[in-house]
Amino acid sequence: MIARARAARTLNVAIVGCGVIGLNHALAVLRHPRLAVSALVDPDPEAARALAARIGAEAPGAAAPATFTTLAEALTGAEADLVVICTPSGLHVPLAEAALAAGRHVVIEKPLDVSLPRARRLLELSRRAESDGLLVSVISQHRFDPASRVVADAAHGGAFGRLTSAVASVAWWRTQDYYDSGRWRGTWELDGGGAVMNQGVHTVDLLLWFLGRPVEIDARTALLAHERVEVEDVAVATLRFESGALAVLHATTAAYPGLSVRIQVHGDRGSAIIDDDQLEYFGTVDAPGDRAHELVPAEELRGGDRGPDAFVVGHLRQYEDIECAIREGRTPGVTVEDAVLSLAVVRAVYLSATLGRPVLLREVLDGSLDGVTVATGVRP
Repeated sequence: MIARARAARTLNVAIVGCGVIGLNHALAVLRHPRLAVSALVDPDPEAARALAARIGAEAPGAAAPATFTTLAEALTGAEADLVVICTPSGLHVPLAEAALAAGRHVVIEKPLDVSLPRARRLLELSRRAESDGLLVSVISQHRFDPASRVVADAAHGGAFGRLTSAVASVAWWRTQDYYDSGRWRGTWELDGGGAVMNQGVHTVDLLLWFLGRPVEIDARTALLAHERVEVEDVAVATLRFESGALAVLHATTAAYPGLSVRIQVHGDRGSAIIDDDQLEYFGTVDAPGDRAHELVPAEELRGGDRGPDAFVVGHLRQYEDIECAIREGRTPGVTVEDAVLSLAVVRAVYLSATLGRPVLLREVLDGSLDGVTVATGVRP
């Protein structure tokens, strides 16, 4: 059981990694009335100072966060109840382990890590940490979108009848400059993959949340539109679920000029469509016609204006859940176990593409295929 925090106490947050996603987390924390950014950590001191300046501009009355070049320095030099890890993906687990060893709650930006053995290790550590009163959660902010919640409730509650199929597509564009902007981008070691791991993992998570646990994954990957990149910019996979439902997953960073993220969920009594996090369609046998406009606010309907904070509000919603979980002593809405399952499915996509055969999820989860070196577009 997670230890209860005092109801009115502000939780101090240390953010590790002061790049683009670190900024997003900082903006979300600033908008939460019971969270405060107390420390910023980055091996590049200028990056930490720049984010501190941005925080000062966003919240002139707030105390300035201290800046550090290592997490170890921050843990001894600043008040921090919660450590948020926003570094390159391949560095996530060691930092989380250090924060938990110091008795801090931990939030990890997606994906959990790029290594399943490390992820399994953190899963066991998180279970022990929870028994000591610590929370560990992984960012999957789209689970908190109104559209996602409506679809999940319908799928789990039987409104769609027997779930039969789903189609999930992430059709984005990333320039060559994007991949060239950091030496870690597009590498197996630190990025862990391309369009599926980096851009598509949220969509994978929603697919699993809606349909349940997959049994088998069959995939192909390719690198078609970028240079100086190790990983895929196009992937297509089919998934077979324990329920018998089938799904198609498509993820790309080679779809100029960049289109939407779209998920269709179908059953024998109803269907729903989410497009760019907004509910485009919702219909069931019991209530014929499109009921999307009845189920979510207007700004959450396809085409609705969500305002300038659209890219922050999802993280804020998850932080509301995280802070509440700490305060109430409960499990957070997204657990390390959830994140391990999503990572295993992503890994299964790469293993299937590399081995040239369908891969069973249990082969991935039990470590049977840990020794396989994955590659892009390799099929016999």
